[in-house]
Amino acid sequence: IGVAVGGPRGLVVPIVRDADQLNFAEIEIEISRLATRVKEGTITLPEMEGGTFTISNGGIYGSMMSTPILNPPQSGILGMHNIVKRAVVVSEQNPATGTSVDKIEIRPMMYIALSYDHRIVDGKEAVTFLVKVKQAIEDPVRLLLGV
Repeated sequence: IGVAVGGPRGLVVPIVRDADQLNFAEIEIEISRLATRVKEGTITLPEMEGGTFTISNGGIYGSMMSTPILNPPQSGILGMHNIVKRAVVVSEQNPATGTSVDKIEIRPMMYIALSYDHRIVDGKEAVTFLVKVKQAIEDPVRLLLGV
């Protein structure tokens, strides 16, 4: 998995190898190690080769929305953006009447975007993946517990 990291020479994408075999703590340690190497300018080309999927967080630079560009031969890239407070309509069940009542609340909102190679990834599977990412962001405890 590639993780976009800003460094003195711009944005680069070091690769977390065998991410599917690492737990969250091990992934975090590896991302931290690679990010340090990027910021020190000591990252090597082999550490940036061989990725199949990238995660990029333009939100740390204030990006509200963008379309991440696929970097072949990778199969996809997930772009995450700035979290801002927005007015949203939420529906609640009125316990007295049993009817649905809409109201406006202030909620933190973040746009996420997925670009992928349609020759490799089916659109239905891509959307299903995005829904799972949304659920994991909204309820990270479920992700950590594996439920």
